[in-house]
Amino acid sequence: MGALDTARTHIWRSPYQALAAVITMFVTFLLAGVFFLTTVASVAILDYFESKPQITVFFADKATQDEINTLKVRLEQTQKIASITYVSKEEALAIYREQNKNDPLLLEMVTADILPASLEVSATDPKLLSELEPLIKAAGGVEEVVYQKDVVDALLSWTNAIRIVGIVLVTLLTINSFLIVMTVIGMKIALRREEVEILTLVGATPWYIKFPFLLEGGWYGAIGALLSWIVIIPIVIWLQPFLLSFLGGIPIIYGVFGSLTSTAFLIFSSLFLIGLLLTGFLLGSVASLVAVGRFLQ
Repeated sequence: MGALDTARTHIWRSPYQALAAVITMFVTFLLAGVFFLTTVASVAILDYFESKPQITVFFADKATQDEINTLKVRLEQTQKIASITYVSKEEALAIYREQNKNDPLLLEMVTADILPASLEVSATDPKLLSELEPLIKAAGGVEEVVYQKDVVDALLSWTNAIRIVGIVLVTLLTINSFLIVMTVIGMKIALRREEVEILTLVGATPWYIKFPFLLEGGWYGAIGALLSWIVIIPIVIWLQPFLLSFLGGIPIIYGVFGSLTSTAFLIFSSLFLIGLLLTGFLLGSVASLVAVGRFLQ
């Protein structure tokens, strides 16, 4: 309790310095938390689309089963395929009927004969799709290749841009927070120079002197992280209808944000809070440790 009491006393004796450190930590973790959630969501979206057929190969009616099997084997031999599924005319008709079961008129007009057989292809990496497309188009019996290149490229660019921007901004803000906490703790150590020297003379161990300052820096980080969580979670709750309207079809997004009272959302928000608190406390403590170490050299 002695170290905790000392850290609390340090904070209350210089509230403006403490407020500056907390606000800086708050801004850092607010942006870090937003970019973390955005990155996780973008990765979930990308994983979802990667699990879907990225190239659909439609065969002409005159295509033979040997031509279809040959193309399938060639694609598998590239070792760039995550999955490949053959859809026969009858299976295509069953899918069509399921998709249009509420419109009898459309069901009457379509038979298996007019629907093409197809291959649904997913690559191990969307970047490999451009390498697979020429191979598919050169195969015999292929009538049409539906390749969502623009969608995949845009999704990859978006995900990479979010990661780069997030890493750069969070890194800069983390460095800024680190330096501010170091400065605040350094100023407080300088103001208590005589007190620290007396403790050293009476035989106090270095860690006995350092620990209250480490706790103080850790509290700055933890309080800033807590405030950022208090702001981020209501924003997520407010955006829930928009998230579900655009991304509700993605299982992991719906599983977490489908219900704000669900176990999944409560676990997610709790783990998010714990992660922010631990990171904030660690960042503040390390900054304090560096400041104290420089003074006690």
